[in-house]
Amino acid sequence: MTWTIRIFVILLFLTKAEFSLSQTGRDKVEALRVEFISKSLELTNSEYEKFWPVYNEYNDKIRAIRKNLRHGYRNKTDDLSEKEAEQLYYLFVQSKQAEADVHKQYNEKIKSIIGAKKTVKLHVAEEEFRMKVMKSIKGDSD
Repeated sequence: MTWTIRIFVILLFLTKAEFSLSQTGRDKVEALRVEFISKSLELTNSEYEKFWPVYNEYNDKIRAIRKNLRHGYRNKTDDLSEKEAEQLYYLFVQSKQAEADVHKQYNEKIKSIIGAKKTVKLHVAEEEFRMKVMKSIKGDSD
């Protein structure tokens, strides 16, 4: 095996290991999020079964919109032409509008499943969970 192939195999292994590690971390956070939100909302079995597919679909759509926006900004430098800056500006505005549309559409669906009171509790639980994750990343504990 030549050195080039060995180095390629090692890099491939390291890339795959890093991906698996980060995927495991995401899976843990996702599992903690499901547990935290389910506990906070005190979902009945019926609500749980209807809520999570809709809520996950909602989050997938928001992530896709944000990923598209990040992709648009990727590899952009300060030396943008006015035309390129204008295109990024409209991508940003369109992305924020798309997010608002998804929020409105899915919050109505979620409200029809769990009611207005639990939908409001969901917003609070999402923020509390986000704060817990941020504290955990910073190394704080409560």
